[in-house]
Amino acid sequence: MSGYVLVVDDEVGIRDLLSEILAEEGYDVHVAENAEEARRYRSERRPDLVLLDIWMPDTDGVTLLKEWAASGQLTMPVVMMSGHATIDTAVEATKLGAVDFLEKPIALAKLLATVTKAIKKADAPRRAPSFELSALGKSQVVQDLKKRLAQIAGHTHPVLLSGEPGSGFDLCARFLHPANMPWVEIVERGQLVASPSELAEKVENGTLYLPELCELNKLEQKGLSLLIDKLNGSTARLVCATSRSMDELIATNEFDPRLYYRVSTVTVHIPPLREHREDIPDIANFMLTQLIESGECPPRKFSIAALNQLRHFDWPGNLPQLNNIVRSLAIAALSDEIASEDVSRVVVPLKQESSPSIAQMIPMDAPLREARDVFERLYFEQLIQKEGGSMTKVADKAGLERTHLYRKLKQLNIRHGKRLDEDL
Repeated sequence: MSGYVLVVDDEVGIRDLLSEILAEEGYDVHVAENAEEARRYRSERRPDLVLLDIWMPDTDGVTLLKEWAASGQLTMPVVMMSGHATIDTAVEATKLGAVDFLEKPIALAKLLATVTKAIKKADAPRRAPSFELSALGKSQVVQDLKKRLAQIAGHTHPVLLSGEPGSGFDLCARFLHPANMPWVEIVERGQLVASPSELAEKVENGTLYLPELCELNKLEQKGLSLLIDKLNGSTARLVCATSRSMDELIATNEFDPRLYYRVSTVTVHIPPLREHREDIPDIANFMLTQLIESGECPPRKFSIAALNQLRHFDWPGNLPQLNNIVRSLAIAALSDEIASEDVSRVVVPLKQESSPSIAQMIPMDAPLREARDVFERLYFEQLIQKEGGSMTKVADKAGLERTHLYRKLKQLNIRHGKRLDEDL
């Protein structure tokens, strides 16, 4: 037999006995007397199996299991061990990801059979830890979001998720999805027109997820309305997401207000990364762990200074942008520690691209009217971005009537929701 086994137990006699038995069976065995040593071993290498004692003086085994799960490091089979654990403790460990449980004193045959079975799980194709809502952070903003979603998870009312692109719509939709039930994502919006009945049948008791509700044309909106009719009275749930202001689309007659009211029984706003930037270091570390566990890059870690730099960037592209930068850093870094200089190399150009000075962008040698048009275009583009695309808020901040605002946007050739070739 072969495989790297980590034995974590505070009793030296247990550690030595298990180490001796497994070494004789051909395993590469390492031992840790507490959770701190186990963390260190795990950060250096992914074991093929961990035998983890539940009761330890510094951190108990269940808490350590939770830590590994939260950080994305629970990608190896873990067998819990205890001489006096309750059934509830064993059940909790299994729910967290433990694959088996050994009761002390451990019989030799039981030990070898359990280890052999668990090692076979480790030999299966390696999967990177999945990015779920739990990985989005621990800030108050995110905790409030989780509480709000947990409150509505037991209902089947339609839910509308709003926010910036890449802020985590799919994570929230998955959080609302009941386990072991059908999950149907509408990737091809033409299905709403061609086969709404088929979609309703597929999603029985599950979740129907529609990303970017704001992109539906009039015919697709009618198809969605028919689909909702077919879902009425069922236990299936419709979850839609939008990265644009629906108020604006309704005001410009691009979206049916009656349909909007039907899909937005419950509306939840998803915060962009810059509104919970204190979570960015943990998110970046989780993304790095995903890359390491999937074998895309060798073991690496961020320096504190590097994480601080990531935290202070605004991330207009939110999670996908952060993930791309982490992948670039993980693959191209020249040492095992990703330093602040590495982050500067990829982030500073982004800052320069996204934040040129106003003075640099206005043609100071141009006629006054032309220079004024450039300034007004910059002003409205930045205001629209700041207000999340809400034309109501933009009009209020600019001190303009909505009709006047749309005329101005058309004049400046700013395309945002309203088709600018229409007469206003």
